[in-house]
Amino acid sequence: MTQLLKAKEGIITKEMEIVAEDEGLSPEDIRKGVAKGEIVIPSNVNRNQINYVGIGSNLRTKVNASIGSSEDYPDPEREKEKLQAALTTGADAIMDLSTGGDIDLVRKNTLDIADVPVGTVPIYQAGIKSIEEHGSVVEMKAEDIFDEIERQAEAGVDFMAIHCGMTLEVLDRLKQEGRVTDIVSRGGGFLTGWMLHHNQENPLYTDYDRVLEIAKEHDVTLSLGDGIRPGAVVDSLDRAQVQGLLTTGELVQKAREAGVQVMVEGPGHVPLNQIDTTIQLQKELCHQAPFFILGMLVTDLAAGYDHIVAAIGGARSTWAGADFVCYVTPAEHLGLPTPEDIKEGVTAAKIATHAGDIAKRDEEVKKLDRKMAEARIKDDWQEQIKLAINADKIDSRKGAELTDDMKIMDQKKAEPMEIAANYLNN
Repeated sequence: MTQLLKAKEGIITKEMEIVAEDEGLSPEDIRKGVAKGEIVIPSNVNRNQINYVGIGSNLRTKVNASIGSSEDYPDPEREKEKLQAALTTGADAIMDLSTGGDIDLVRKNTLDIADVPVGTVPIYQAGIKSIEEHGSVVEMKAEDIFDEIERQAEAGVDFMAIHCGMTLEVLDRLKQEGRVTDIVSRGGGFLTGWMLHHNQENPLYTDYDRVLEIAKEHDVTLSLGDGIRPGAVVDSLDRAQVQGLLTTGELVQKAREAGVQVMVEGPGHVPLNQIDTTIQLQKELCHQAPFFILGMLVTDLAAGYDHIVAAIGGARSTWAGADFVCYVTPAEHLGLPTPEDIKEGVTAAKIATHAGDIAKRDEEVKKLDRKMAEARIKDDWQEQIKLAINADKIDSRKGAELTDDMKIMDQKKAEPMEIAANYLNN
């Protein structure tokens, strides 16, 4: 039985208890959120010993780190290094987006090593297999897609991006729209090519009940993929994107009725003034399902610094109601990230989500910032290191020996502060 079905029957699971303790809430609060579909706990029944994570309403906003091999970089050991970089920097979840090399081995390593929920995009491997066996993605059979979903569910994948809402009607809206970037989603692109080549509807949409059966059997959380997301801020909130949301909202309802946990993926590239509207639309049209976003990226002019752009958008998105944020690294739009890029991306996303959570959840979240302020006043560096989102730079800078001149300067700077503190405390 899935977490959703148990919650609806009034059962509090061990996973709900673990999430409740992590969030500082009661298990009953978590159960109610799961029962309503406003909280998901990705937890495949075939996978044990992970740190269960809650995603959704009234919870800390979580950060996902995407890794994955490619045809140009197929080394599974390299992916282990990237995985460790994400985990040690504090990613709450991992997505394996591999498209090259031994994809099964990379996924197995990720499931074995990661102590957090692991997600995938099954259409990637189904499409790559079709290219290898038949020379083209469009030669892929519908059965191949469902076989891949089932195979990865049996392997223990906790959540899957499934592009069920990518329909012919959505494509018709896109054709009329005149976008600059057309389709930037790889999964959406695979399915679009297949639908147009065969002149058939998306099988993930027509046979959605079959997707739900697989997800229900293994308690895989569906992450309804945003195959029509905009790839530039100038394309944000066009008719195709909204049509996709309308379709996704219907699929959310069906998943909940089937007892399947579900969240919704979103953009992407969104200017600051449209972030609130984008999230409000998703929440209303998709029945308050947890919202999983990329970034958001608020400008397209910062190649090499997109982790900073995403942090700006991520903070505002979190404040506006996003529940799950996929990091963006400095390598976005340039190439595959290095382990160092991944650390920078995770850190930037965690800073952004914490800043947004302060605004969204206020006093509860600000307790940590208060502790940091108190530690700074006391010059308690051990406590500051313990509280810091990423303490690497504290360690490197404070670990250096101070020169005599630096010590004298620190003392001179401290004197007026001490006088002011004594005055205020007496």
